[in-house]
Amino acid sequence: MTPIVFLMGPTAAGKTDLAVRLVARLPADIVSVDSAMVYRGMDVGTGKPPPALLARAPHRLIDIREVTDPYSAGDFRRDAMREIEAIRARGRIPLLVGGTFLYFRALERGIAPLPRADPAVRTRLAGEGERRGWPALHARLAAVDPLSSRRIHPNDAQRIQRALEVFEVSGRPLSEWHGTEPASGALEGPVVRLALAPADRAELHRAIRTRFRAMVERGLVEEVRGLAGRPGVGPHLPSMRAVGYRQVWDHLDGRTDHAAMVERAVAATRQLARRQLTWLRSLSGVRWIDSTGNAEAKALDSVLCSPMKEPSTLRDSLQWTASRLSEKME
Repeated sequence: MTPIVFLMGPTAAGKTDLAVRLVARLPADIVSVDSAMVYRGMDVGTGKPPPALLARAPHRLIDIREVTDPYSAGDFRRDAMREIEAIRARGRIPLLVGGTFLYFRALERGIAPLPRADPAVRTRLAGEGERRGWPALHARLAAVDPLSSRRIHPNDAQRIQRALEVFEVSGRPLSEWHGTEPASGALEGPVVRLALAPADRAELHRAIRTRFRAMVERGLVEEVRGLAGRPGVGPHLPSMRAVGYRQVWDHLDGRTDHAAMVERAVAATRQLARRQLTWLRSLSGVRWIDSTGNAEAKALDSVLCSPMKEPSTLRDSLQWTASRLSEKME
């Protein structure tokens, strides 16, 4: 099998820019691994590539859902597996790019079957979270599912909601479902894991602030105002709880002024980046790339030159990739 490349990293690390440069050098197609870019109309606040760039380097799994239609890790796994098979059928390399690590994990390890979503329970929990605050619902989760509560941040609204929903619908904790139900088939074939991040944490913080201010200048507030005017769209939706969007929504509701909105969004984005980096450091077999250095050369070297300690199947796959790259450049 051809290798699958995971290009992971914290928000604002430059993953999209690097992916576009890689597909110009490799016989690869990009699959987005981003829980917010799946939604149509959420363009500015997600850092979605502009149409001109997408025409040059198409991204699969972007703009596939309405903001009112929740999208789960199971949905992503199903869609991503279909795209990976299609890319491989064309003799090309699937390049999965993003920062939603729950999706990467679901794709690589498989996912246990869980109870179907219950719209009524989900809406009620969302309302409680907005009124009482998600840390209060996290405390409720800790009482019924301590294992899940230790894995979920007290402000991670979407995961708290889902864990409580599973418990209310099934009477069983989410951790019990994960522990007893066999996961569907894990990803087949060799995987090359790349992690893109600046070596200096302060550089990432500067990039986060610069990026969010640029989003505001490009019309993020106007984008959220337009979404808020659509039927059925409210702050309870998973799409509207994305970092940046929920802070702008609070600003539009009059809870914060413009300056406070910016600072709260930047702080929330930094917290997200910290969680992303913690998750990345917990993985094995990851090749770290400094985004402030010659990231393209290092990424190409990681894909094309496998260490001898890797399984022979991976070395064979990378040799195949190198031969295809040579053919393309001739």
